[in-house]
Amino acid sequence: MTGLGELDRPETPTSPGARDARSEQAPSPAATPETTPASASEAAAGRKPSASRRGAADPVKALMHRHRELCERAVDPLEIAAGLEAHGITDRTAARFRHRDVFSLAEEMYARVSRDGDAPPPSAPAAPRARADWALLTLLPGTLCAAAVAAVHLTHGRSRLFAAAAGTLAVALTLRAALRRGPLSRPDRSAPGRATTWTAWLLAYAVLGNGLLDSAVAGGPDGLPTGTADGPWPLTTVPVLALALACAPAAWTAHFFTARARHKLAASRGLGDFAAAVRPLLLGAFALFLAALAALLTLCAAVLDEPAAYAEALTLGALLFLARLLTTHGFAYAPAVVLTATATIQAAALAAVFTSRLPGCGFLATPVEALVTTWGAGGVPTLACGAAALALLIHAARKLTRASAHAPPEPSR
Repeated sequence: MTGLGELDRPETPTSPGARDARSEQAPSPAATPETTPASASEAAAGRKPSASRRGAADPVKALMHRHRELCERAVDPLEIAAGLEAHGITDRTAARFRHRDVFSLAEEMYARVSRDGDAPPPSAPAAPRARADWALLTLLPGTLCAAAVAAVHLTHGRSRLFAAAAGTLAVALTLRAALRRGPLSRPDRSAPGRATTWTAWLLAYAVLGNGLLDSAVAGGPDGLPTGTADGPWPLTTVPVLALALACAPAAWTAHFFTARARHKLAASRGLGDFAAAVRPLLLGAFALFLAALAALLTLCAAVLDEPAAYAEALTLGALLFLARLLTTHGFAYAPAVVLTATATIQAAALAAVFTSRLPGCGFLATPVEALVTTWGAGGVPTLACGAAALALLIHAARKLTRASAHAPPEPSR
């Protein structure tokens, strides 16, 4: 899972930005019209310099022309600063335009656009506020999941099967609605992609995977799951119930991180200062979510009288939270790749055990059987999700500490 810095290349205009960063250099004083013999002769003759030479003497105006669309739609200087950074312009590049940093350069560009347009500047956007609709939506998945688990434990036979199917469908629909609104929604409101499919696989494995892997290593399974933790194919409901309940803490934590990052963006005076201020904020939000998830795991394990499976549930929760946090800030490609790889590893572990039953293929199950014997069936998802979550955390520390990741959303037209 190395090389995640390259995974988001399709989402950011790096190629044009690199050309802009190389080409957007202020001309040296020796090349300005004021110091050339032609300019001196024109001034002596009482003639004004040509328009092209005025443009050459004003590098900021040339930069504004090159990024005209960004300047016209920006609602405040911060959006221009974030857009310039996304195009590869750094504080060092801003120094060539006689500015100490990108923020100072963006302020001049924004002021000049407002003056040239002869229109009052719009008010700066406030930090996103909590809304009652998405706050309630984030509570529904956990509520319905708790109701479904209770129904499965209280019913038997075919009624239990119907209760499990109805509960799964209800939780899936409410979770989809919660992810399309509020702090956990994608900025472009696009339809769910392959990340949603693999997320569903990871959650299904958390319920059925460990029991199936244990039975497969022992030579089974001897029957279909009965919906209980002591059947021939036991189910694990504590991690999934805790993750469903953790949808609300995840939304509030993401909202807190976004609001505080916008505040840091307004108070920062340089890209390096902003990254240094947001990095501990990101780690704090991540730790806050894990603490909330651990508390929910303890509560669910006590209520259901089942093992909490802290390692497996915490690594899976960390992976899903980081993947969603990156997606909400416009970096959806890397999470999709990492989730796909994680689900593939889990599926490969199951496939290796069943394939080893073919003649001459017994060696395929040796690594999985050794891992299950040492750490139990939960060792497979714990290692897979833990490595994936670590990779996404490193990736998020690079991507979410950029000013362009926290630019205000583009106004709808």
